[in-house]
Amino acid sequence: MKLSKLTAVAIALGLSGAALAAETKGAGIAVSAQFDTTHVYVAPEDFDKFVKSVLDTFGGTATPQGVFQVTPTPSQTMSQLVLTPAGSLSVFGFKTPIPFPFGAERTGYLVTDMDKAVAEASAAGADVIVKTFPDPIGRDAIIQWPGGVNMQLYWHTTPPNYPALKTIPENRVYLSAERADGFIRDFLRFSKGKVESDTKAAPGAEIGKPSETYRRVRITSGFGRLTVLVTNGTVPWPWGREMTGYEVGDLAATLDKAKQAGASVLVDSFASDGRTEAVVQFPGGYIAEIHAVAGK
Repeated sequence: MKLSKLTAVAIALGLSGAALAAETKGAGIAVSAQFDTTHVYVAPEDFDKFVKSVLDTFGGTATPQGVFQVTPTPSQTMSQLVLTPAGSLSVFGFKTPIPFPFGAERTGYLVTDMDKAVAEASAAGADVIVKTFPDPIGRDAIIQWPGGVNMQLYWHTTPPNYPALKTIPENRVYLSAERADGFIRDFLRFSKGKVESDTKAAPGAEIGKPSETYRRVRITSGFGRLTVLVTNGTVPWPWGREMTGYEVGDLAATLDKAKQAGASVLVDSFASDGRTEAVVQFPGGYIAEIHAVAGK
């Protein structure tokens, strides 16, 4: 019997039949959220401090550090994959100038078939701003959605095998009212995802504006969770700078670990929408939202 490409990938990743069904149901060309990473760019001198701080905060492991060319034009970057129970990060510390448009992509999404993924993204309304190119372990491309949301798609020659996540991170996308519906429509078409909630008057405290409301759309797909925050662009710092939200079991304990690991708490914990959440800045400048869900 000939295996489908998706089934072959799942077997290589060690997924059981039940897990395969759960991971791939309606996922399209997505593999699983545990193989999707937030791209973090830090200065080389901050690289080790940043990686250690993240691991001390969330736990997990990191792959061996190396220096590679990961762009289609000449460049050299330190690179390391940080695998935590709350989400994975691809960390880059460029030793050369960063070639355009790299550095603006927010995430790397593992796909089962690179050519099909790029074609489907283009058909769904994305611009392919960096055509498919080889990297040391596979192939990559960068796409841009309405509203200027850049994402990297990647495929590995040898399927990766990462530990399962304890919680699924949240890709946080800030958009204008003029572009939000276009992005949501196109991303859903590409990701085969669904809208979990569309709250027209979410508490403005979630974006640093406690006296106002805003629109919040939560989406789930085979790529994991994505939240669209629709604003008029007048949000106070550091809101809008956090690309990813990480769910933890105990927010207070995690914030204590973060501070001990050299991170700064930019927004103290507060409660909203069944969550307690805070915003933290790690050494090297990376800003993240961290939250705990009530009743978990």
